Amino acid sequence: MWEYTDKVQQHFLQPQNVGEIKNPSGTGDVGSLSCGDALKLTLKIENNVITDAKFKTFGCASAIASSSILTEMVRGLRVDEAAKITNEDIAAALGGLPKEKMHCSVMGREALEAAIADYRGVPLPAVEGEVVCECFGVTDVEIKRAVTESHLRSVEDITNFTKAGGGCEKCLGRLQEILNETLNEVEPIPVVPMPKKRMTALQKIKKIEEVLESEVRPGLKKDGGDIELVDVDGDTVIVSLSGTSDSSGATIRELVELKLREKVLNTLFVEEEK
Repeated sequence: MWEYTDKVQQHFLQPQNVGEIKNPSGTGDVGSLSCGDALKLTLKIENNVITDAKFKTFGCASAIASSSILTEMVRGLRVDEAAKITNEDIAAALGGLPKEKMHCSVMGREALEAAIADYRGVPLPAVEGEVVCECFGVTDVEIKRAVTESHLRSVEDITNFTKAGGGCEKCLGRLQEILNETLNEVEPIPVVPMPKKRMTALQKIKKIEEVLESEVRPGLKKDGGDIELVDVDGDTVIVSLSGTSDSSGATIRELVELKLREKVLNTLFVEEEK
C-alpha cells in the first residue's frame, strides 16, 4: 500500500488553481492520455514575473497533487527562478512521494520547462536520441538526464522516474546498459527480469483504465450513471460512482470488482471514494 503524505492528500482532495488561463503567456503540454498521464500548464507572466498559474491534468492522485503544488510554487517567482525548479523540489514540497510515483513530479517539471520555453519563444532542446522505451516514447537522452539529476541507481529507479520499462519490459536490458554507461560502471549489474505473468504497477493501472472505459462506463451511462478511476493503491482500486442510488451503489461496486478481477487481476478490491 502506498503511503501518501498529508500534503499530497490535501492537494489531491482540494487541488489549487485548476483550469486554464485565457490567452496565457506560456503553455506547457506534456504526457499523453494513451500513456496514462497528461498535464497542461498555463502561465500568466507580467514583467518577467509569474503572476498566475493553472493546470489541467489526467492522472492519479500524485499527478494531481504534483500539478497543484507546482502552481503554488511558481506564483510570484521570476521566470529565471522558476526555471530552476526540479522534480525533486516538487516532491519535497509535497513532503515526499512514493518511489513508484516520482514520474508525476517529473511530468510537472517538464510542463514547467515547456511553458517557459513557450513564453520565451524558443523551442525546447530537441531530444535527439534513441527511443529506448517504445511503450512510453522515452529516449536515452531523457533516461541519462534522470539518472544524473536524480541520482538513480537501478533500472527500477529509472522506471519510477521516467516510466521507461513499465510497459512490455522489452527495454529492461537496454536500460541497464544506459545506467551502467551513465554511472561509468565497469562491471554490469545483472538484470533480474520480472516473472512473465506479473504486471508492473503502470501496466496494472493502464489495464484497469482500459477495462473501466470500454466495459464498465458504457453500461453505466445507459442508466444515467458514470464511474471515474480515482487511484490505484496496491490491489485497492478507488473509484467514484455518480448517478447511482445508495441502494444500487454496493451492487455496482461489486460488479466492477468482479469485472476487474476477471479482466485484470484476481486479487483486486474496489472501494468507493469517501
